[in-house]
Amino acid sequence: MTQKSLTAVYLRRGKEESLERCHPWIFSGAIERITEGLKPLSEGDIVDVYTKQGNFIARGHYQIGSIAVRVLSFEEESIDQAWWNRRIAAAKALRESLGMVDNAQTSCYRLIHGEGDLLPGLVVDIYERTAVVQCHSVGMYHSRSQIAEAIHEAYGDRIEAIYDKSSQTLPYKAELGAIDGYLWGRNAEKDIVVLENGLKFKVNWEEGQKTGFFIDQRENRDLVRQYAKGRKVLNTFCYTGGFSVAALAGGAREVVSIDLSERAVKLAQENVRLNFGDDAPHEAIATNAVEYLKDIDDSYDLIILDPPAFAKHHKVLGNALQGYKKINARALQKIRPGGILFTFSCSQAVSRDLFRTTIFTSAAIAKRKVRIIGQLTQPADHPINIYHPEGEYLKGLVVYVE
Repeated sequence: MTQKSLTAVYLRRGKEESLERCHPWIFSGAIERITEGLKPLSEGDIVDVYTKQGNFIARGHYQIGSIAVRVLSFEEESIDQAWWNRRIAAAKALRESLGMVDNAQTSCYRLIHGEGDLLPGLVVDIYERTAVVQCHSVGMYHSRSQIAEAIHEAYGDRIEAIYDKSSQTLPYKAELGAIDGYLWGRNAEKDIVVLENGLKFKVNWEEGQKTGFFIDQRENRDLVRQYAKGRKVLNTFCYTGGFSVAALAGGAREVVSIDLSERAVKLAQENVRLNFGDDAPHEAIATNAVEYLKDIDDSYDLIILDPPAFAKHHKVLGNALQGYKKINARALQKIRPGGILFTFSCSQAVSRDLFRTTIFTSAAIAKRKVRIIGQLTQPADHPINIYHPEGEYLKGLVVYVE
């Protein structure tokens, strides 16, 4: 589609400043008017964005909501198959430079991390020879055949299947009737085993959370492995038991995994058994982690707090901070002297400074001597676009407690 045939979005005076700094979002309040092109505007369409003076500034996907346009390019270039091929190839080249592609010790990694790979609204994870796609915008969902073709072009026969798992991540009000399924090829096995730093994990992208596994904690799990030797470990919100497996691999004397989900607890047990057999010093309990922390004794000398996002948007930020403060205060009160706490927030709305302040408050409530010995974030295959600081969603602290 030519430039003149696209719908034109005109900004209010001065609202182009964030785009001049290459920020990839245009908020609805920045828009003065919209002039439709050759066809009526629909959510997910590609639109051109102009300044008040009529100067082209960006091209992107239109959507209904507070973020009205997600920018694909700041140039007047065609968003065609060749464009998708270039963007996916560039993302793959980064992972190759990180040593992640065809890695004998780690067979799962993130190929596309939304704005971090200049593809806002798109996530693609690689599990062995399967790519799992999640679209978070209507525009990306409408582009999924081009995305699949670009992945196939980049990997050739090294990828045997491409699975679309967008039904739970698309805007609810879009009413697309999305159904998860294979875009290309098919994997006959419902569960496959992937490697992460030499450890084995069962992954089920059809039924599991996110794309099947929380890849973003890979380096932090490896750090737990380094600190775990001889310690009694409590892994709360354990999901697949990734931190538990890492702790056992590091020589923990005992590990307890907690999750509210019976299915998660079963999966954690299976992953422990997959790596260490039936005799590992591991117990998995299906219960409320917050309540469990209230009743434990002081025998744990390594505790992991990795809860789901308490604040998915700023409207609930206050309640979220109270939640983080509560669970961290309980863990700091209960942990054994000389213990280590790994604590995380994956809420985009919670900044690094705000999270650190919350842990400070928790330490003051617990009345313990606490020292920060590590500051953690997401791994390199989850890059942060320097013009989009909101992409730094995973924050973590490692603290030593006297």
